[in-house]
Amino acid sequence: MTTIYPALIHQALSTVRYPGNGKSIMENEMLEDDLRIDGMKVSFSLIFPKSTDPFRKSVIKAAEAAIKLYVDKDCEVTIKEKYATNLPPEPDKLMANVNIIAVSSGKGGVGKSTVTANLAVGLAKLGYRVGLLDADIFGPSMPKMFQVEDERPYADQVDGRDLIVPIEKYGVKLLSIGFFVNPDEATLWRGGMASNALKQLISDAKWGDLDYFILDTPPGTSDIHLTLLQTLGITGAVIVSTPQQVALADARKGINMYMNDKVNVPILGLVENMSWFTPAEHPDEKYYIFGRDGAKELAESLQVPLLGQIPLVQSICESGDNGVPAVLDPSSPAGIAYMQFAAKVVTQVDKRNVEREATKPVEVTKH
Repeated sequence: MTTIYPALIHQALSTVRYPGNGKSIMENEMLEDDLRIDGMKVSFSLIFPKSTDPFRKSVIKAAEAAIKLYVDKDCEVTIKEKYATNLPPEPDKLMANVNIIAVSSGKGGVGKSTVTANLAVGLAKLGYRVGLLDADIFGPSMPKMFQVEDERPYADQVDGRDLIVPIEKYGVKLLSIGFFVNPDEATLWRGGMASNALKQLISDAKWGDLDYFILDTPPGTSDIHLTLLQTLGITGAVIVSTPQQVALADARKGINMYMNDKVNVPILGLVENMSWFTPAEHPDEKYYIFGRDGAKELAESLQVPLLGQIPLVQSICESGDNGVPAVLDPSSPAGIAYMQFAAKVVTQVDKRNVEREATKPVEVTKH
């Protein structure tokens, strides 16, 4: 039995000509980025200029025949049609003129999602139009942090396309895979399925006009990060870490991913979470449980800004569990710290936009 690779499919489709201009399917870039191979089963979509294209049926039959001839005659081929008039915008046109911020951490357990939720709400409190995408496909937590776990987004038709309408709360438009899966079951998806779901939440959603689009990315580095980098021109990254040395070592890896020459996403700065513990009964006392100033020193060594130091207080945990982000309480130590952090992010984004050109999505080379 033949082992089927994407390159074999691409080679076979290179032999199929589109009668409209005589070029091959691959030359015309008619192959959608949804190729799936499962043993001897192959599925993908072909993009035609419009639904009334007179060459649709003949091209689809020719594509199926080419795969059976050049790959394996026993292939089970499924080909869907898509039309250019109803396609989502190209990556370089997605979120045009929107500040896109990826919030990342080198490892889990450092409070990245809590920081992300409070940043989004903080920006909204400052008067900005904010969208928030929970891109942690395998561990979505934003629905709980915004107390909208029972919400189910609906679709609205815009220009012939069905777009998902984000849930809105605290002035933030929110989408998460958590709205579409059973919260009590593990999401057992291969990387390709997760990436496609993520791209759909970005390009097939009715985000409207935004000033900031915040991405809560999974911990570490993964396919999800690559999908985001290929889909969006990310304005900058915010790295979250605790002062602990093991967390800082992993934070360096996350920073390295964004600063890679092929990625070239600016680091807006680091935020140190759980900087110290302050008992509610003694608000002026500080206990440095995880070490002191670790992220501050890392920021200095890398010559990037320290955007904030967030204290470890019981109210942050309680507010996250209750779906009321701590930044909503302007009088609490956590609320004050988060608002200062949000304001510093705005300052760094403005500075970055003056000094550097817009980031472009990472290009994908097809073979």
